[in-house]
Amino acid sequence: MAKSKLLTAAVLSSALILVACGGNTQSEDTTATTETTATEAEATAEAAAEEMVEDAHAKYLEMTLVFFDYDQYEIKEEYRDMLDAHAAHIAATGATVVLEGHADERGTREYNLALGERRAKQVAAYLQVQGVSASQIDVVSYGEEKPLSAGNTEEAYSQNRRVEFVY
Repeated sequence: MAKSKLLTAAVLSSALILVACGGNTQSEDTTATTETTATEAEATAEAAAEEMVEDAHAKYLEMTLVFFDYDQYEIKEEYRDMLDAHAAHIAATGATVVLEGHADERGTREYNLALGERRAKQVAAYLQVQGVSASQIDVVSYGEEKPLSAGNTEEAYSQNRRVEFVY
């Protein structure tokens, strides 16, 4: 009888140990699966975010004109993201860019050449602050010589007050 109780106790102990070990394995498997799923979800989210950034970056790189107010050469806030994208592209690829400054036809030829140059230099300075080397940037001014829009309206004038990116 004592042997029988001892044998029963040993069998029950072994069964409990096996159940306990088996339970941990399932729990570890579930934890590992949960961690893997979370890691995959994070990777997918990161890839989607990177794709969105690349799409926005590509959109801004398609934009190659910075427009200015009348008789001004200060960069408007609305162009900062575009200029940041161009700066990142130029710095990362080692590309060179020509910044062509333009003005509308109001003012003397000399004044408009100087204003176009100030506009192009302002954009160049912004790019340099963002990490572009000065050796990657050329500045040229055409003043009023190469209008984008013909005409004597404010709309035409506003299209001609610009800096163009030429890669």
